[in-house]
Amino acid sequence: MVRNQRKKSRDKARVVRTGASRASAATGNVHRHDPVPDMSILQGLPHSAANKLNLDFAGRLVAAARSGCSPCQTSLMSKIVQRHRATLAVLAGAVYGLELNAGAQHSLSVSAATRSWSPLARSAAESGDGTAAFAAVVQMDETQAADLLDDALTHWAAGGAGPDVLKFLDLTTDLDPQGSATEWSDASRPGPVPVGKASLPPDPDGVPAYAVMLATTHMPDGRPLPMLILEGETAGAGLADLRRRTNWPAWDGSQLPEPDVNWRLRVDIATRSLECLAQIDPDGYDVLPHLWDASETVPLPEPFWDLLDRAQHVLIAGPVKDGEDQDAFQSAADTGELLAVVARVRFM
Repeated sequence: MVRNQRKKSRDKARVVRTGASRASAATGNVHRHDPVPDMSILQGLPHSAANKLNLDFAGRLVAAARSGCSPCQTSLMSKIVQRHRATLAVLAGAVYGLELNAGAQHSLSVSAATRSWSPLARSAAESGDGTAAFAAVVQMDETQAADLLDDALTHWAAGGAGPDVLKFLDLTTDLDPQGSATEWSDASRPGPVPVGKASLPPDPDGVPAYAVMLATTHMPDGRPLPMLILEGETAGAGLADLRRRTNWPAWDGSQLPEPDVNWRLRVDIATRSLECLAQIDPDGYDVLPHLWDASETVPLPEPFWDLLDRAQHVLIAGPVKDGEDQDAFQSAADTGELLAVVARVRFM
């Protein structure tokens, strides 16, 4: 009896210390997901109102989310909701404190708890005073707190993925309700462009132009992520131009690149259409010219719009000569001729 009780006490202590489920703690097999991200950035956020953080729990929760491990997420989320509200506040504040996510208070894709709390997160980020934001998190019941954390975790999970992302790509062109191909291009697009660099038209005003094509990919846990493929439209568009104009890393499709808040895909809520792909300078202004601008207002297919609304991130990859050719896309990835970034979606 004493021996069993001591073991139970050790298991309980391990659960508290590691956030593992009771079953894994009892077997000594505490589940971990590597790499565990460095969460020290959370220490500089005001949303905890200077209360103590558990960065170990935060890092392992994000790692579990990026690995798609539901048992570890459930266990760690429960511990954070019950015992570490300051950690919950900064995990959510890092997402909803961003100006990019200011529209969350009006979004039906997030919980009521997130809609009501997100303005406090923005206010804390702007003023540096997180007292009200933290107090609101403390006052939430467990269901509300879990909803807020779950919404925030969706954004954190977009920062990484396991191997073989590329093989899940759906590179078929989306169809409009009449069944015709929907293509998104720069204003300079003269019509169908023959494949091959020599056949591409000159750059308008000396600025290379791109078309964007819709695609989707899936993270390892099965959740979909919207994607745009950049296709060269004019003679100067290509790998050298993208390297010069962006800081995107080379991408071989083995894992998702880290999100970069300096890149934003702007979409128009009223027309449900893409507007532009913009880079933001350190002062918050657009770097001109934009990498891509829409030439006309064309509503997005409803499934793609809904996916943008849920994910609020988009994977952008390119350049390719023929965005509809999956072999060409794979070849570009295999030979190191593909760059990619995960950008924020900004609803205007």
